[in-house]
Amino acid sequence: MHYAQLLFPDFSLILIGYLLCRHTALNRPVWQSVEGLVYYFLFPVLLFHSIVRTPLEVRAASGLISTGLGLIATGIALSYALPRVPGLGRRMDPRDHAASAQIAFRFNSFIGLALAERLGGAQGLQLIAVLIGVCVPLCNIGAVWPMARHAGRGFAGELVRNPLILATASGLAANLLGFSMPEWLVPTVSRIGASSIALGLMAAGAGMQFQSLARGKLLGASVLTIRHLLMPIAAWALARVAGLAPEETLALLIFSALPTASSCYVLAARMGCNGPYVAGLVTLSTVLGVVSLPFALGVLGQFAI
Repeated sequence: MHYAQLLFPDFSLILIGYLLCRHTALNRPVWQSVEGLVYYFLFPVLLFHSIVRTPLEVRAASGLISTGLGLIATGIALSYALPRVPGLGRRMDPRDHAASAQIAFRFNSFIGLALAERLGGAQGLQLIAVLIGVCVPLCNIGAVWPMARHAGRGFAGELVRNPLILATASGLAANLLGFSMPEWLVPTVSRIGASSIALGLMAAGAGMQFQSLARGKLLGASVLTIRHLLMPIAAWALARVAGLAPEETLALLIFSALPTASSCYVLAARMGCNGPYVAGLVTLSTVLGVVSLPFALGVLGQFAI
C-alpha cells in the first residue's frame, strides 16, 4: 500500500493553507481566527461525536489505552532526559528546551483523525479518538510543566480550561453512561466534524514558519528524532508486548508517527517562551510526517499487523 499517496489529501490541504496565508489577502490574522474556531468549537464537537458514536467497551480497549499512555510517557521521559545526555545538555538553552520538549510527544490530532478514518473507517476513527481522549491530558501536563517551572507560573488553570480535555472527558463519560447522539442531530454534527478536519489542516499550514530553524539545531534535531523515529519504534514494541489486535495496532502506529501539534508554538508563546523557535520545529515536524507515517505504517506495520 502506498501510504504516501494516502497522505497526499491531508498534506495538500496543509500546503493550500500555507500558500493562502503567504500569497493572498487571507493572511495570518484570518487564520488565527480560524484556529480559534477550530480549537474551541469545531474540533471539540468532532472529538465528542467520535467518542460517543459507538459504545466503548473499556475492558476491550484497556490494552490500547494502556499502550497509548505508555507511548506518551515514553516520549515525555525521552524529551525531559535530553539535558542529561552527556555532550548534549551543555549545548542546549534551558528555556528553549522547556519550550520545545513538547514537540517530541504532542501530536496533530487533525491529521490523525483524517488518516484514521481513511484507513480504518468508523472503527479506526473511534480508536484514534480514544487515544486522543486519554492522552491529551497527559500531553498537556507534560508540555506545560517544564515551561511553568522556568516561567514561575502554575499550570492547573491551563489544564482545566483546555477545550480538548473538556470534550474528551465529557465524551468518554457520556459513552460509558450509555448516551447516544439523537439521529436528527447526527448530520449537523457530522458536517461540523468534517469541516474541523479540513480547516484544521489548512490552519496548520498557515501557521508554518521556516525562518527560525537556524537556531538550536542540536536541540531541534533531538526532539524531532524522538517524535518521528523513536516514538514509532516504541509504539511497535508496545503493540507487540501488549498483543494488540490488528486494528488497534494500526491506530497506535498512526498515532505514534503523527507530526507534532500545530498549537505547540501558541502554548510556548503564551507561556513566555521562544514561540518563533517552536513554530519552526512545528513546521519541520509537519514536513517530516510525510516520512515518519509511511515508515510506521509501511515498514514497522509489516512486522506488527
